Amino acid sequence: MEEPTAELIRAQLRRLRNVAGLNQEEFGRLVHYSPSMVSAVETGSRPYDRLFLARADEVLNSGGLLVSLLNMAEREGLPSWLRPWLDAERNARQLRCFHPTLIPALLQTENYARAVIRCDDLLSDADVESRVAARMDRQEVLRQPSPPQLVAVLDEGMLHRREESFRGLMAQQIEHLVVCAERPHISIHVLPLQVGLHIGLSGPFTLARGAEGGWVASMECQLTTSVIDGDADVATLQSRWEMIRSEALPRRQSLELLKEVETSWI
Repeated sequence: MEEPTAELIRAQLRRLRNVAGLNQEEFGRLVHYSPSMVSAVETGSRPYDRLFLARADEVLNSGGLLVSLLNMAEREGLPSWLRPWLDAERNARQLRCFHPTLIPALLQTENYARAVIRCDDLLSDADVESRVAARMDRQEVLRQPSPPQLVAVLDEGMLHRREESFRGLMAQQIEHLVVCAERPHISIHVLPLQVGLHIGLSGPFTLARGAEGGWVASMECQLTTSVIDGDADVATLQSRWEMIRSEALPRRQSLELLKEVETSWI
């Protein structure tokens, strides 16, 4: 059985087409799909995709309604344990993120995100693409008119993890980090290889400060992301954040290091 939002998308597609006075053949010509494909999408026997819905929005003058509903459907497909954190992330005014082994989700390119998500071989291709699209949707928080201030600390070791098949992917990802780091509301700091054992090796975490000033945190493990909102636990993670941040390079030095590593991947 489809998710309710997916059913709503199909119903809205049919409604908008009928309001526009178009039959399936006429509509199909305008969006460059066959009438049988349009019929299959509307009845649910064939899946829709972002390109199809974007073309439909344009042809039907719907103001982006169908793509917006698709974004909602993709969020519905995310694990239930992740949704509370996504709400905190979307409403944050400040974000503090540390990850010792991966590029943080908000800074990943689409190809890097896909490669990371594909590491779970229990996921189908459709599941992978749904999660990639949802991750890219999360990044809109950094492109909104009043974005949160994001400070991220990355471990230098992840930037050098070598596999020739990922050369182009990593070059693209590090180039993206450089572009992000040059934005005024994003600070990226690199924890250099010379730093030995440190508290951050215990695992990744993110802190989010809401519009009213309160902080919450998330901690990731293999199976779930836990939202932490107890004052004592949040204070502990804030203290650990300060210890990790103090070991990392300053913003300008980190940017120069990223540029150097980028050239090594080209």
